[in-house]
Amino acid sequence: MTQEQNVKRGVSIGRELAEEADALAREMGVTRSRLYSMALRDFMRRRENAGLLERLNEAYREPDPGDEALIEGAKRYSRRLLDEEER
Repeated sequence: MTQEQNVKRGVSIGRELAEEADALAREMGVTRSRLYSMALRDFMRRRENAGLLERLNEAYREPDPGDEALIEGAKRYSRRLLDEEER
């Protein structure tokens, strides 16, 4: 397993956010750099997952023509069950 090399980056953030981040890093017992790395990785994973979800939603947005008969059959079956319950 190779160890990841660190790269320094200068970023500017608002004072209030920086103070909150410092407090959180102390509470978690991690360095400020570690906290920022964790937050950035989490953000990147969430963004990737959102993109994946969007692609899945797009793929399933319109039913496949072969599925229409199945959907209609399920609707008829559900209506019959509801009708039987009402009797």
